[in-house]
Amino acid sequence: MLASLFLIGAIWSTPQMSVQAASQTIVEDGIDGMTNAVNRMTGGIITYARWPGPAESHRTLCLVGTPQLTARVAPDLPGNGPRITVRRTTPGAVISNGDCDILFLGRLPIADRQRLIGWVRGRPVLTISDDDPACLYGAMFCLAEKPAGLSFSVNLDSIGRGPLRVDPRVLKIGHADGGTP
Repeated sequence: MLASLFLIGAIWSTPQMSVQAASQTIVEDGIDGMTNAVNRMTGGIITYARWPGPAESHRTLCLVGTPQLTARVAPDLPGNGPRITVRRTTPGAVISNGDCDILFLGRLPIADRQRLIGWVRGRPVLTISDDDPACLYGAMFCLAEKPAGLSFSVNLDSIGRGPLRVDPRVLKIGHADGGTP
């Protein structure tokens, strides 16, 4: 398994948000290479998020919609991160229960996505999508398959709208040699 990170230094703005792009090339052996890459990247993103209050040993990831890059979402957290329970659910259940720490948004109707993103604002909920490569619809992190591997975009506006804190070093996820990119 070989992982290396190439950061793209460009930051661009749209009227509603600021997005930072980063790219990670992951080469995985076996048939589940993209699944492993998605789960490693998702786990890495989670470890850089800080929820308000005392540290928790457990977090709940709610999977809404149909993931586009993998059939099995199971974040692979490096080190001693919190234990993650993955629960497949519906937009209505997320809003009525309010017990999701992380939302993983796959393909779902635009109205449902907008309702969930609106509900998340002001709440300590990390949002990750694999069905919005340009990160235009309000998720904090957006995964995308590129010819060179898996990449992600960061929606700084969405991160800034809530109490969740994300360490800016998240852009170094996957940098194999530990040096500067």
